[in-house]
Amino acid sequence: MNLQAQASSVESIKPNWRQVGWYLLLTFGLTWSIDLALYLAGGLTNPSTKLLLQFQMLMPAFCALLLGYFFFKDNPIFRTRHLVRWFIYLYFLMTGLYLAGSIACLVNPDLTTSLSLVLLLPSVVGLILLVVLRLKGSKQAFAGTGMAGGKARIWFVCGLGLVIFYGLQSWFNLLFKLGSIVDLKVAFPQFAASQLPESTFLLSTAFNALILGPFLGLIITFGEEYGWRGFLQTELMRLGRIRGVLLLGLIWGIWHWPVIWMGYNYPGQPLLGSIFMVAYCIILAYFLAYAVLKSNGLWTAAYLHALNNQSLSFFVMFLVTPSSVIYSFGIGLPALLIGALVVALILRDPIWKESEPVRPSL
Repeated sequence: MNLQAQASSVESIKPNWRQVGWYLLLTFGLTWSIDLALYLAGGLTNPSTKLLLQFQMLMPAFCALLLGYFFFKDNPIFRTRHLVRWFIYLYFLMTGLYLAGSIACLVNPDLTTSLSLVLLLPSVVGLILLVVLRLKGSKQAFAGTGMAGGKARIWFVCGLGLVIFYGLQSWFNLLFKLGSIVDLKVAFPQFAASQLPESTFLLSTAFNALILGPFLGLIITFGEEYGWRGFLQTELMRLGRIRGVLLLGLIWGIWHWPVIWMGYNYPGQPLLGSIFMVAYCIILAYFLAYAVLKSNGLWTAAYLHALNNQSLSFFVMFLVTPSSVIYSFGIGLPALLIGALVVALILRDPIWKESEPVRPSL
């Protein structure tokens, strides 16, 4: 091999920093613009906060799909003629609807409840469309565009692991007196008014949070996962899988900073909250990357991301309220230490030493 060929070979295994740069510039620019709009509208006290947070979750995939479909010629979805293009079109439409809905809610917060319900429709339609396209197309064709579903066994095993992890966080908060059981009648007036047995209310809430919720939120979490795990992880793991995911987790954590500064996740702790969010995202990045590598499917990460959010909300916020977001289990320091131990175990798998495949589902 001559020197020119050697140089070309070395260059081919490096991240495409030009594409990475454009992607990060667009993703951070659009997301932080949404956060700025929320801040100027009163911050997290604004009734449309949840809607705008969902809107910003759509940005990583929107930017990756926009750049990949129209501009990055070496991307597997560049002007694809596969049936998956109809899902891409729907995703663009959904992002536009969220933009219109967010603007409307910022102008008139009274519209938030009704528009939030209306915007559930694109997510449901997206799930149905995915099933239809998968039935009409082939598994290999979906994998070729980086959107394979992954192995059901990994969905189940990793999902069960998440539920157990957050269930233990809740139990540890009670065991070490770092949290207290939520008084359902006080926290949920609708429960007191319904006169339902507490067990029935808890079971229905658990079903909605841990079974139904992750699927209803699948398209929203795809909004992050196609960007972070699909595009960016693919590029950064060319530095080496462990190092690439570390860098990805750092970037992902920083991406959250504006809402952390407004008091989300770690209220009253803008500095420590920013540091803890980066640590939390690094831990979660290794877990999701591991699931993607083991299942060879991007939708595995989307499902686990949705389940992670729902499990955290149900166990750590709904059942047991932490006495401190910094020093309690859940997303505080004790949980981060346990999460770091889990990552240390995950990294013992030989799959981290392999070099191929780099892109999910290829």
